[in-house]
This record gives sequence, structure tokens and C-alpha cells, in this order.
Amino acid sequence: WYFAYSHANDYEQKAEAYRQKTGANIELETDPLRTVFDKVVCLLNNRRSKEQIRAWQLDKMMPKRDKVALAYLYFIPKPHIEGTPLRPIVSPMNIPTTGIAKFLDKIIRPLFDKHVRWTTIIDGVYLIRRLETYVENDYLKPTAQLCTFDITDLYTMLPQEESLNVLTEFPLQHGYHKKFYRQIIGGTMRSAFTLTLANIFMWKWEKELVCRQNASYEIYGRYIDDIFLTSNKSLDKINQMLDEANQFHPNIKLVRQIGTSILFLDVYIENKNGTLETSVYHKDAAEPYIVPFKSDHPRHIFKNIIDGALTRAIRFSSTLSAFNEERRSIKLMLLYNG
Repeated sequence: WYFAYSHANDYEQKAEAYRQKTGANIELETDPLRTVFDKVVCLLNNRRSKEQIRAWQLDKMMPKRDKVALAYLYFIPKPHIEGTPLRPIVSPMNIPTTGIAKFLDKIIRPLFDKHVRWTTIIDGVYLIRRLETYVENDYLKPTAQLCTFDITDLYTMLPQEESLNVLTEFPLQHGYHKKFYRQIIGGTMRSAFTLTLANIFMWKWEKELVCRQNASYEIYGRYIDDIFLTSNKSLDKINQMLDEANQFHPNIKLVRQIGTSILFLDVYIENKNGTLETSVYHKDAAEPYIVPFKSDHPRHIFKNIIDGALTRAIRFSSTLSAFNEERRSIKLMLLYNG
């Protein structure tokens, strides 16, 4: 993705601006790999000597000295956002804590997923089904507002100490220019346990909001850092509710959109005078290209692409005209690809 920019300076300036904005990393004077490795080994051996973990658990989490490496930070552009900002990616594949992260994620994620299924949006189809139930129960009024908000830099700005405190509460109810940096806020996006830890922190953050929505028979759902909700309250009261949610923690900030029509994931949703209308949404930056038909991919791949696109069009389109419009888009996409 680096070649997407005509000037390397532009890329580096945006990366530096992001680091300055978040304040999530501090520069270190020396390579911390050996120190971190020794701390992890000491911690695990200490837990084993106190019989707090078993031998097989120790083996799962213990890092291998000849394989460990520092995580490295890189950025990829977000072409669908004005100004093409950068998305930070940390590669933690061989860091000393990888084994611990994978082990904790394997244990805790199933427990979390089990208890938050009702407020978790897994895809556009799931959201549409919840909206259809909302309509069937006669909760969708002509005055109903649809609201989405994005949590800015959730992984990067995730408060570390508070997240660990919430983690204990839940069961009860990088080198640049030859420099080293330590992340003091948040976690690495690609670490096995970061997503689970972020979800558990958000579980704490959203509890009061979920209770309010349930009490008024409204929808609340979250897909990682994207949140969708409905409300029949006035715009002033909706904004007041979201302002209060925005004060939960200084690191967690919301970018909201409220109206009778909104975009969420790959779905366009509209409250048209009390009638629900949905259709497929394509981001402006999305180009109509797929795997070229002349490539050497197995032939079933191309069939699956067409089947998947048509199935999504059927599931997402609430009207025949919306389906026909998406069908034409699919046809053009296939023509572009020969």
C-alpha cells in the first residue's frame, strides 16, 4: 500500500501526526525485547511454581527465545475517507506475550460471546432481521430516528488499566527510523486478545445505554467499534444521551450520525414515514472489481462470487426496485471483469 502515495513524505507526515494525536506510544532509548522476554518468562515460571497454572498451560504460553521478535507498526491508507488518513496496524506475531494472548482469548472469548449475543451485530443480514422484528412489533414510528456512531481509534486508545479492571469484573456478573517505541495506551489491533479485551471494556461502557434502549423497546447493537441504535425520542434527547455516553472515558470518543436514513456496515437503512426500507450500500471508494475470470483460480470461486452477490442483494433489498438496482450493479461488475 505504500506505493499508493506519490510522496513518501506525505505518508510519514500522516503517520507522525497520528502518533502525536493519540499519544499512545513513547520512544525508548534501547531495544526492550530481551527485558520483555525475561519478564514474561519470570512471570510464567512464578505462576507455575505457585501451582497457579498447569504444566500444559505453561507450555502453551511460554515464548521461545529463538523465535521472539518485537512488534512493528505500519500504516495503510483509508481511501474511503476524505483526506485519506492512515490506519495503524501493529504486527505482534512473534512478540513474547503472543502465547499468553492466544491462551486468554481462547478461554475468555467464548464466555463473552455467549453473554452478549443479543447486543452484537454480526453482519448486515442480522441487523435487518432485528429491524424487521422491530417493525413487526409496531415500534417503528414515522418519528423514529436511526443513529450510528463510530468509536474513534478504539484499539489504539483502549485504556489499559481500566480494561484490566473491567476484565476482572466481567466474569463476576514497534521500530521506526531505528527507534524503539512502547505503546502506553491501547493494544495491538492484530493481537489475539486485544479484540476480546476491547469488547469486554465496551461491555462495561454500553451497559447503561443498553438498559435504556431495552426499557423503551428500542434496538441497540454493536459491531466492534460501530454502533447502531433506534430511538423515538427527540433529537435533543438523543444527543443528550450520546453526550453522556461520550463522557464515560476521555479516551473513548464517538463520531455520530442521526437521521431517518443512515448507512451501517454494507446496509442502507431508511425510515420512510414509518416504513422500513433497506438496500445494499457500497462505499464511494469501493471499485467494482473482483478476481479476474481469466485467472487460474478454481472455477467454483467465480460461481461463489456471483451467488454471494445475488444472495446479499435479495436479503438486503426491501423493494423490487432496490433489488433491480443492485442486480444492475452486479451485472456491471461482472462485465468489468470480462
